[in-house]
Amino acid sequence: MDYLNYPYASQRMATIARKGMVATSQPLAAQAGLDILKKGGNAIDAAIATAACLTVVEPTSNGIGGDAFALVWVKGELHGLNASGPSPKNISIEAVKERGHETMPKFGMIPVTVPGVPAAWAELSKRFGKLPLKEVLQPAIEYAENGYPVSPILGKYWNSAYKAYKKLCTTEEFKGWFDTFAPNGKPPQIGEMWRSEGHASTLRSIAETNAESFYRGELAEKIAAFSKEHNGFMTEEDLASYQPEWVKPISVNYRGYDVWEIPPNGQGLVALMALNTLNGLELKEKESVDTYHKQIEAMKLAFVDGMKYITDPNEMSTSVNQLLSEEFASQRRNLIGEEAIMPEPGTPPKGGTVYLATADEEGNMVSFIQSNYMGFGSGVVIPGTGIGLQNRGHDFSLDPTHENALKPGKKTYHTIIPGFLTKDGEAVGPFGVMGGYMQPQGHAQVVMNTVDFHLNPQAALDAPRWQWMEGKKILVEHRFPQHIAQALARKGHEIQVALDTGGFGRGQIIWRNPETGVLTGGTEQRTDGAIAAY
Repeated sequence: MDYLNYPYASQRMATIARKGMVATSQPLAAQAGLDILKKGGNAIDAAIATAACLTVVEPTSNGIGGDAFALVWVKGELHGLNASGPSPKNISIEAVKERGHETMPKFGMIPVTVPGVPAAWAELSKRFGKLPLKEVLQPAIEYAENGYPVSPILGKYWNSAYKAYKKLCTTEEFKGWFDTFAPNGKPPQIGEMWRSEGHASTLRSIAETNAESFYRGELAEKIAAFSKEHNGFMTEEDLASYQPEWVKPISVNYRGYDVWEIPPNGQGLVALMALNTLNGLELKEKESVDTYHKQIEAMKLAFVDGMKYITDPNEMSTSVNQLLSEEFASQRRNLIGEEAIMPEPGTPPKGGTVYLATADEEGNMVSFIQSNYMGFGSGVVIPGTGIGLQNRGHDFSLDPTHENALKPGKKTYHTIIPGFLTKDGEAVGPFGVMGGYMQPQGHAQVVMNTVDFHLNPQAALDAPRWQWMEGKKILVEHRFPQHIAQALARKGHEIQVALDTGGFGRGQIIWRNPETGVLTGGTEQRTDGAIAAY
C-alpha cells in the first residue's frame, strides 16, 4: 500500500518491523505480547497474553468478567470468534420491573451477562495457539502479583471512575470493587504501584484449567454465590452452559478492499452499512466539507438502522444480507443531499474497551477486542478474585416490542468490534477503534483514511475525528479544522467541539506487505498506546 505524505504523519511516525508486532493501548501489555512471540509463540499466543495483561494494567476498560471478539487470520483464511455471553436464563422483563426498574440499570448484578473473556482465551489457545495457556498467561499473573506503576491516561480514567462509583455505588454489593481498585480508600495515582493478589490467583486458576474453573469450577461457584447473595440472576447453570461461538465474518468490498467485521450481535454491521452507502459516492479530497458531510450522513443513517435491527442473531427479523444489499445501500444513499437530515431507520428489502492487534513472521494476524463496558462495568467485583463483572445487559430494552428486548438466554446488541482488511484475498491486516458507540464510526474513518486518502497507519489514527451523537448533533475534536466545522454547521449539522479527546475512540493498526512480509503499525495518541516490535 502506497502512502502519501500527509500533515498528520508528522506527529508520530508509523512503526515498521519484520518478525513480529503487537499494538495496544498499554506499553506493558504490548511488551508482554512481544515477549511471547520471542519465546516461540505465534500471533494468537501474543494476542492472548496481551489481552490477559490488559485486564491487569488497564482495568478501567476491561476485565476477566467481560466479553471478547476476535478476527484471526491463519493460513490464508479469516476466522471469527464471538465470545459474548447471554443474559441469565431466569431473567425477564417482568422480573426486572418487579425490582423497581423501568429501564435496565447500569450498575449491580442485574445487568450482568455471562462473561466470555476467559472462554475466548482458552478457545483461541486450543485451536490456534502454539504455547500452553499457562505460559501465555504468566506475564499477566506476574503483573497482578508484583504490581506495576499506573500510567497517565489510565490514572485519569481510574480517578474518574472512583469519583463516580463513590457517588453511585454505595451498597454492600459494591464493596469488592473498592477493596480491589481503591484498596487504601482512594484510587492509585499516576506513577503509583498497584497490585491485586486476587487477580493473580484467578488468572492462575484460568491458566491451569484452560478456563474450566471459571465456568464449571471454583470461580463459577463464587460468582453464582455472590449473585444469589445480592439478588442477581446469574447461576452456576448459566456459567456451565456457556461456550464461545466460531462465526463466519461478514464484509463489504470498499473501493477494491474487503472490510471484515464480526456479524451481529456486534455493531460492526454499522460500519459496513456506512461504507456500503459511501461506495456509490465520490470523495474527492479528505479535507473538504463535501467529504465530511457525506461521511457523517452515511454514518448516521447506518447507525439508526443498526440500533433498530441489530440484536442476538437468532432474534433478528432482518438478515445481514438484506442490510448489506446494494438495493438498501442505494435507498439510503439517495437520502444524502446538500443539507443535514434527521435520520430515521430504513426498510430493507425482504429476503468503556481495549483493542489489540498482533502479527507474526509466519503471516498469522489477530484483531482482538475485549471489554467490561462503560469503564469498569457493573461496579461489581467478586470478593478476593479480581473479577470485575461487565454490565452488557444495560443495552437490553425493557420494551417487549423492541428488537433488542430483554429475554432469558439472549445476547444483547454489542458495541465491541474487531476489524480486518484484505485485498484480492491477501491479508492487509487487523485494525480497531475501541470506545462504545464510537467504534463503527472510528472503523469507517480509519478505513476511509487508509483507502480513500492513502494515509499510513499512524497518520490514519492521528487524523482528527468526528462522532455522530444523535439527530443532527455532531461532536468534533478540538483539532478538527475550524473552517470545515463552520461550513458543516451551515449545512445544518449541529457541531459541538470537544476539548477532551477521550470519547473519540482509541485505535490500533497493523498492515502487512504481502510481498515482503514487512509490518507497518500505528498506535493511538488518545491513550497510553504503544507498539512492541522486532
